[in-house]
Amino acid sequence: MSSMAPWMPLPSAIRSFPRTRSSTRSSRRNSPSDVHASGNTLDDGATERSPFGRLIRHSASRYLFAGGLAFLVDVGILALLRNILEWPLWLATGVAFVVSFFFTYTIQRLFSFESTAAHGGALFRYAVLVGFNTVAVVIIVTAINPTPIGWLGGKVIATVMSTVWNYFAYRYWVFADSHSTTKD
Repeated sequence: MSSMAPWMPLPSAIRSFPRTRSSTRSSRRNSPSDVHASGNTLDDGATERSPFGRLIRHSASRYLFAGGLAFLVDVGILALLRNILEWPLWLATGVAFVVSFFFTYTIQRLFSFESTAAHGGALFRYAVLVGFNTVAVVIIVTAINPTPIGWLGGKVIATVMSTVWNYFAYRYWVFADSHSTTKD
């Protein structure tokens, strides 16, 4: 058994060895489940057909993982600006959100959606979305701040709400490729 992770393509020297009967199953051409999101075919497609394989290859799973990292960046900057530097809440929230969105653009484009859309159009659409999200998050966090859950609770609520609408905006508008290879 190979020491490589099961979702990693095998080196070409190993792929050139004859396949065993269990790995060939039939003389079919590569089915969509045998094609990796990058367009490379998998040796037997088993990982892509397994529930775990489909889960880790799905753009929504990668989106949530990358979004979690972006949330940590966002909240960390917000806490620094608000609690240490004592900036006004509205300004700290807006600045932290915009800074984290630049991080988010990069990680979502490269990791989550593996987009090949032209940068010019994607950046313009992304800028429009950043403007909308910035206003929405500032309003939500500021409105919830006087409640017992405070600005951090407001930030969590704003993040949950924007997470839902941003997935669809990223997938079908910001990073939409005219000829996507990913089906999930």
